[in-house]
Amino acid sequence: MVPEAVRLSPAQRLTVAAAYLGWTLDAFDFFLLVFLLKPISEAFGTSVKEVSEALFLTLAARPVGALLFGTLADRYGRRPVLMAVVVLFSLFSAATGLAQSLAQLLAIRLAFGVAMGGEWGIGASLAMESIPPAARGRVSGLLQAGYASGYLLASLAYYLLFDAIGWRGMCFVGLAPALLALLIRLKVEESPRFAVAQAAPRPGVLASLAEHWKLALYLVVLMTAFNFFSHGTGDLYPTFLQKQHHFTTRQTGALTAVLNVGSLVGSFVVGALSERFGRRRMIAVSALLALPVIPLWAYGSSILMLGLGAFLMGAMVQGAWSAVPAYLNELAPPAVRAMFPGLVYQLGNLIASRNAPIQAGIAEAHGGDYAYALALVGALAVVALALLATLGPERRGAELA
Repeated sequence: MVPEAVRLSPAQRLTVAAAYLGWTLDAFDFFLLVFLLKPISEAFGTSVKEVSEALFLTLAARPVGALLFGTLADRYGRRPVLMAVVVLFSLFSAATGLAQSLAQLLAIRLAFGVAMGGEWGIGASLAMESIPPAARGRVSGLLQAGYASGYLLASLAYYLLFDAIGWRGMCFVGLAPALLALLIRLKVEESPRFAVAQAAPRPGVLASLAEHWKLALYLVVLMTAFNFFSHGTGDLYPTFLQKQHHFTTRQTGALTAVLNVGSLVGSFVVGALSERFGRRRMIAVSALLALPVIPLWAYGSSILMLGLGAFLMGAMVQGAWSAVPAYLNELAPPAVRAMFPGLVYQLGNLIASRNAPIQAGIAEAHGGDYAYALALVGALAVVALALLATLGPERRGAELA
């Protein structure tokens, strides 16, 4: 039996599903490129390190989208802006397949990053403002599982389609998420708290940020550690399998899928536990549990050991992330809730956006040792994240008024 306090109405379930699918499909379009770094570098006659700049540009552009689209969502509503964001990132994903040079590809992925940056904060605020407080931990885990779900779908698409349609065809698959906008348009209701907020005086964006600058600064630093943790263990993982172990398309796709199955398990389990034991505590515990997994994940002696390490690493990384949607929304100033969580998250992303080129450079400097690059960045991110999480504030169960 589901307790009454966490039970969702049909309308609330649909809203949560739309927010989850939005982040899933956003991540799907982002991670398609992760699998394509090597073939794109070969097509354009350049290095993986040069093509990985596309990942940097996408991450660097996301704060612009969070600020722009989040501000629009606070002014005009979560629902219509979320629809626009989904359509835009789908179109830019497909346009990647039309690039005729590395410069064109980088420009398209920069635009994709702006659109991608708007989705997470809006979707999370729409969901968190629409559900009972006692349900936030579980729903937070579900929403953040969308990241792993998107990565998993990208790995399955790579496994099933790449050998048949090539890297350009894979980019066109990224058009599929645009269909979600139709579901949002027809079925999803606006946030009830946005409707109430419309009748109240509203401080400006700059005034809200100035009033809460200490909180914003702390959260940006925290999200920087979070993003080094996730991107440092995920972005170059397929490249590590391809270039260091020389695994086939299907072996790479299968191991990456295992990583993301672990991520889904971690999201659901730790998200629910954060409702009982606290957001910060579960973030720190999940991060620290990743430390003993690093040797197995990066240096496993067989494909079976690598698979076990991938599953456990995925569970710990996304376990820590599972509390983030609830944690940031509970701390956010009410007047800018669609913008604030997404902005601090994406500013952390901006600071961590050099991760892929940095790791590729570390690997190249050590004779192509991607295992060393992944292990080094992963371990440093774990320590920083666990320390920062224990020092911050928490407002678990706060009224999102």
